[in-house]
Amino acid sequence: MVGYKILYSKLALKDAKKLSSANLELKTKELIEIIKKNPFQNPPPYEKLVGNLNGSYSRRINIKHRIVYEIKELDKVVRVSRMWSHYGE
Repeated sequence: MVGYKILYSKLALKDAKKLSSANLELKTKELIEIIKKNPFQNPPPYEKLVGNLNGSYSRRINIKHRIVYEIKELDKVVRVSRMWSHYGE
């Protein structure tokens, strides 16, 4: 099975620096590896988002922070848009 290519938005790259300083880097890398193999793998659970993030999915890094991503199935690409809180912080 061919994995998915992971692309990061500018915001996600900024978020990565915050995750490192919050000691969440390892957990995030583990989740990215799961998403790379199969973005629909359950567990760990994922959520299909609604509202202005309709069409995106999220996975919890911890109780407060999530990875938010979109899947382009035909191209086998996952675009990570956020890796911090997506609640307007």
